[in-house]
Amino acid sequence: MSNTLKNKWALILGGSSGLGFATAKKLAAEGMNLIIVHRDRKSNENELLQKFESIKSQGNQLISFNETALDAELRKKIVLNIKEKIGAEKIYCMVHSIAKGNLKKLVSDTEPTLDKTDFDITIHAMATSWWEWTKELLDQQLWAEDARNISFTSEGNQKYIPNYTAVSAAKASLEVLCRYMAVELAPLGIKTNVIQSGVVKTPALEMIPGSEKMVEYSMKRNPFKRLTLPEDIANVVYLLCQDEAKWINGSLVKADGGESLI
Repeated sequence: MSNTLKNKWALILGGSSGLGFATAKKLAAEGMNLIIVHRDRKSNENELLQKFESIKSQGNQLISFNETALDAELRKKIVLNIKEKIGAEKIYCMVHSIAKGNLKKLVSDTEPTLDKTDFDITIHAMATSWWEWTKELLDQQLWAEDARNISFTSEGNQKYIPNYTAVSAAKASLEVLCRYMAVELAPLGIKTNVIQSGVVKTPALEMIPGSEKMVEYSMKRNPFKRLTLPEDIANVVYLLCQDEAKWINGSLVKADGGESLI
C-alpha cells in the first residue's frame, strides 16, 4: 500500500461505473478515502451498495452522493456537505469522469441532428463542469497542497468518429481547460492533467451507434490486440497521484497501448 496516498481524500465525479469506478477501486486499494458523486436509478441501488461496500470493507471511508453533478445549486450543497463531513482535511485528488452527451450527426435526412442545446449539454457535462467543480473546491478552500486534478479524453478529440461531433467538441474544450488550469492553478500547487484512453468497453461506449465496429477495429489495430481496460486507466490515475509525478502538469497522457499510433 502506498504511503503517499494512505488516508488522503479523492473526489470522483461519475464514480459508479466505467473509468470512474475502476479508479475508485484502485485508489481505495492504495488506502485513499473516497467521495463519489454519481447519478443512478433506484433500480441499480442494491448493486451500487454492494460495490461501495466492497470498497469500504478494505477499511476506507466512502461518502457517496446519488445526485447530478451538473446542477449549480446541488453542486454547492454537495461541496458544503463534503466540507462538513471531512472537517479540516482536504481533497488531494479530483477525477472528472462524467460521460453525458448527445450522439447525433450534423447532417441527416433520416435521423435527428445536432442543435445548439445538444452542444451546450454535452460540452457542459463533459468539459466545463470540470472547471465548475474545480472552482467550487477553490471557493471552499478544499484543495490540498500538491493536489491532482484529472479528467479523461479520447481519440475523438482529433479524429472523426461517426455521431461523435458534440462529444469531440467537448473533449477538445476539456483539453483547452486542462492547459489553462495547469498554468493558472500551478501557484496553488494543483497539478492538472488529462488522460487519453484507448477504446474501453463501458456503458458510455455502448451508447454510441456502431460501437461494435469501433471495438472490432480497435482490437485489430491495437499493437497488443486488445481493448484498453478501465483498470489500465485507473492505474495511470494512480501514477499521476504519486510524489514522483508532481512535475507532470498540463499534459495529455496517452494510455492506449499505442492504439492511436496506427
